[in-house]
Amino acid sequence: MDFPTRWQSEILEALREEGRASITELAQRLNISDETVRRHVKALAEQGVIQRVHGAALLPEAATEPPFSRRMKERTQAKRAIAQKVASLVEDGMTLLVDSGSTTAYVARALLERRNLNVVTNSLEIAHTLIGRRGHTVHLAGGVMRADIGCAVGPEAHALIAQFRADLAILSVGSVDAVDGYRDFDVDEARIARAMIERSRRVVVAADARKFVESAPVCICGLESVGTLVTDAAPPAAIFERLVAAGAEIVVAGEPPANRDGP
Repeated sequence: MDFPTRWQSEILEALREEGRASITELAQRLNISDETVRRHVKALAEQGVIQRVHGAALLPEAATEPPFSRRMKERTQAKRAIAQKVASLVEDGMTLLVDSGSTTAYVARALLERRNLNVVTNSLEIAHTLIGRRGHTVHLAGGVMRADIGCAVGPEAHALIAQFRADLAILSVGSVDAVDGYRDFDVDEARIARAMIERSRRVVVAADARKFVESAPVCICGLESVGTLVTDAAPPAAIFERLVAAGAEIVVAGEPPANRDGP
């Protein structure tokens, strides 16, 4: 194997920290162009050091893990910070609708600080975290169990969600777009999210800053459908302005919330 260049070394360091990174993320981190990143990623992939996937790169060992397990190991510090902030919005005794995602799985761990929650979820990981602890009641949606996303989807899951009127829906997303709003990579997950939005008085999205540069293909809802976005870094200006115009509260972990009155 050829000795890695400076940029290749930094790409490898980023992947060791995050598990997976998009070309855009790597370019921003290294302060170089997307094309330069692609060239070095290609060279590393040809040497078998990393693996290329659509628009991103990851370490070979990460590629052999189930997708949900792999996502649980990515950006863990950011997800824990977001989870703590989301949990601070939850009061004891609330009824929650929580969808499946690695960030919402961290939220479930943070919710162990609360008591007597009534939680409806389609996520095996979230149900396992909360069931039988701190007086929480867990309703696990049935349906088709998908290993790639670690949850149940389909008509049975929708039927259970429809029986509840929740104080709060806590959702994960694939990306946040200034024009199209909240999006996901999977049609079934997007349908679950929409069902939870319809049955909740208030909607919170938990999304790390990577979601501002990702591009997921399936629309969940417009920006106006979500009352609060909790993240770990301020959104880019275009997204921030659209969120403010939609009346959303923007909560950055470690900072005071921002809303229509500006940051």
